[in-house]
Amino acid sequence: MTVTANQHERTIDTTARPDSRAAGATSSGRPGRGRRSGRRKRSLVAYLYVLPAFVVFAVFLGWPFIQTVQYSFYDWDGLSPATWAGLSNYLSVFTDSALRGAFGHALILMVFYAVIPVMLGLFLTALISRANALRGMSAFRTILFLPQVIASVVVATIWVSIYSQDGLVNGTLRLLGLDGLARVWLGDYAFALPAIGFVGTWLNIGLCLVLFLSGVGNIQPELFEAARLDGASARREFFSITLPALRGQIAVALTLTIVSALKTFDLVYVTTGGGPGTSTTVPAYEAYNRAFNTGQVGSAAAVAIALTVVIMVVTALISRIQPKDVQ
Repeated sequence: MTVTANQHERTIDTTARPDSRAAGATSSGRPGRGRRSGRRKRSLVAYLYVLPAFVVFAVFLGWPFIQTVQYSFYDWDGLSPATWAGLSNYLSVFTDSALRGAFGHALILMVFYAVIPVMLGLFLTALISRANALRGMSAFRTILFLPQVIASVVVATIWVSIYSQDGLVNGTLRLLGLDGLARVWLGDYAFALPAIGFVGTWLNIGLCLVLFLSGVGNIQPELFEAARLDGASARREFFSITLPALRGQIAVALTLTIVSALKTFDLVYVTTGGGPGTSTTVPAYEAYNRAFNTGQVGSAAAVAIALTVVIMVVTALISRIQPKDVQ
């Protein structure tokens, strides 16, 4: 009887186990669904945080951009009914001599805004990194970076005064006995564009210097010490250690400075207004002038879109020299 009772209990236990496993599976499934539901809620909350910024972007950037693309396919003066123009506004970017000249001027400004500041920034970085213990270095950096925090309209107004007939540049030339070189720099067909470009150089040197010095600060000091113990010269030290380590900062500096050169507007608008003649026109100024002065809204929109594409292409090309770990 005892054996039979034990066997009966085992039978009941084995028959009850599947039910308990099913119950366990059911209970274990609920927490999984709960975790997934929690993740969905967190994702929804994250999207809600992003939503205000997205709405602002869509209203003030996204929708105007779509409208600009639409306008670029029409001939429209901003008031009368528009007529379909197809791709003629985009073709004029290549066939119109004024627009070709504006994009050519932007290429020249890229040299002053990007190439020269980056080269000077690297040179100053090499000097400062080796003379880090000298007194006054922090003040020197602050002075060089100061133009970046001044409004561009204020900068343009200051340089209009400096370049004037009785301004600082001509006064210095006369003081040195070089009266024949004095001129109204912003009113000279040959020198107006380089004069604007020099202002861009002055603006961007501080930006490049700060970026490069931050990169040098991330280089391990042991590398410089080892190079100096091996008898490496300052030039060898710069090209073997400093320059390779600054690839990411150089890419960032080139991106910022080239984009600033391509989208230059306020500096040209305040200093020369595109003159004398069309010697200092740039794409952004041409877009403004055609939209608000000559009633060529469709052409202005096409110029703006073409400029946007150029900036995107240039940015993509520069990003190829950026190290993967910095992207």
